[in-house]
Parts: sequence; structure tokens; C-alpha cells
Amino acid sequence: MEVIDLFSSQRRYPSGHVHRLEACHVERWGLAVECPTPQAPEHDVEITWLLADLGLRLTKFRPRNRHSRPSPSTLTAVTISHDTRSWATTNLLLGLEIPDEGRPRITRAAEFASAVATGTIRQSEADYAFQTVHRTLDEVSLHRSINQWLAYRGIFDPW
Repeated sequence: MEVIDLFSSQRRYPSGHVHRLEACHVERWGLAVECPTPQAPEHDVEITWLLADLGLRLTKFRPRNRHSRPSPSTLTAVTISHDTRSWATTNLLLGLEIPDEGRPRITRAAEFASAVATGTIRQSEADYAFQTVHRTLDEVSLHRSINQWLAYRGIFDPW
């Protein structure tokens, strides 16, 4: 379970790693987080939105070079719990990759299936992830872009 502490602006991973966040703020639709990625040669910041009502984590990497082609956005099914101090997510593995142009595609299906088969992901969580990702795939495909889909969902902040 990944935990984001709002007061210290830190992200803690199950492995014990702690990353300082550049930005961390609650929005009406969820939580917006920016985390530096100094170890990555091609990008400098990971931008993540936790869409609490949708059970999704939306992630994009900002390239180091402003002339670089942007990486696709990813939507991952997650369970989210939060209180006034922190937000916690459990990654359910199944997700979507959404390029700026082109069709979205389901990702990590084999890893998801393996986790379900071994019991790492419970059947109820697997059903939730499957329904969440397929509903989102249908909606994003209908709206043709991540920004149009976000607007359909009432999220007008620039992505």
C-alpha cells in the first residue's frame, strides 16, 4: 500500500522508500501529486492524480526536454482510502495506457491475471478492477482524449 502524507508531502512505498513531493494538494475531485524522478534520464517529474470517486490513479511523466514527445498517460485501477492527514492506495495492477493521439489500450493484463490466480489480489478486488478499467476504456474511447474524458467526468483542471 502506497501512502501519501499530506502534511510532510511525502510518498511512502511498501518497500520502505520515501520520496519527497514537489506538489501535493487536495482537489474537489481527489489528490494531485508531483514527485521528482532524478534517476530517470528521460523525464524529471511524475504527475499523479488520485481520482477517488472513480477508483483510478492517473499518471503522466513530464519530459526533461520540453521538445520531447510526451509519454502516454496511464490510468490504473486502485483502491483509495483517505483522511485529513493521508491518502493510501492499493495498486490493482490492471490499467490503461492513453497516448495523446491514438487508441487507449489495456495494460498489465498478464501481471493482473497472475496476481488474481495466486491470491495476491482478492476476487472482489479483481472484479472491481476489471469493471473499473473496462468502464473507463469505453468512456475514454467515446470521448477520444483524456482531457475530453476528464471534462465529461466534471474535471476541468488542465492535464
